[in-house]
Amino acid sequence: MDWSIIVAVVVGALQGIFEWLPISSQGNLTIALSALGRSPADAVAFALFVHLGTALSATAYYRHELGDVLRLVPDWRPGRAFDGEQATVTFLALGTLVSGVVGLAAYATLEAVVSALTGGAVVVLVGVLLVVTGVFQRVSAEEVVEERSPPGGLDAVLVGALQGLAILPGVSRSGVTVGALLLRGHDGPTSFRLSFLLSIPAAIGGGLLAYQDAGVGDATMLGMALALGTAAVVGYATIDALMRVVERVSFWGVCVGLGTLAIVGGLLVV
Repeated sequence: MDWSIIVAVVVGALQGIFEWLPISSQGNLTIALSALGRSPADAVAFALFVHLGTALSATAYYRHELGDVLRLVPDWRPGRAFDGEQATVTFLALGTLVSGVVGLAAYATLEAVVSALTGGAVVVLVGVLLVVTGVFQRVSAEEVVEERSPPGGLDAVLVGALQGLAILPGVSRSGVTVGALLLRGHDGPTSFRLSFLLSIPAAIGGGLLAYQDAGVGDATMLGMALALGTAAVVGYATIDALMRVVERVSFWGVCVGLGTLAIVGGLLVV
């Protein structure tokens, strides 16, 4: 039995589930891969790479919304940038641009940090970021929402910057972006929709960047294909159910709990 193939399938399945939960899929996969003996750099790169699979899931799931957005692009005008439906186009374009700039800077910082740390220290770092994410979600969950629509320029810059920072393992992309939109006064359904539409180009860019820059360690082409395929299939199959779970469960506590366990575990092996 080729254990690398089994690991690829398991990692893909976990990504397909974790991506829709505000608990940092990349952070938790980095911890799991580090525990299986992957180097910190390989663990981070592979965890980021499998986001390509769930980017396919999100594209398929939101295909109608994406089609609506693309149909609005030819009619976009600067003077109508934040008016009505055109505001969504502007939000996604500006948010993606900001996300890319911040994400590249965060990725360069991450590379430098990971190369200087041991596996245990990386797990501790992920744990700290998970705890910070959980605390942020707790604060945003207390916000009383007075529906605010459509999204504006400040929304796009703020959410794009937070999404860029979510390239750091332990920072939940969905947790911080949805939380920021809630704090800005948007309702839950609008916040989730905007967050996941914005995630698609970021996930594709992050996955390709990780593959081009660092590769995926000793993973074979078959292993990579299985990981991406499993992430895409499991992600599409579970998104509806897990989105309903998110509405009922206080995941800020899950983040804090997982982060605390990671910090303790990482300190034991540093």
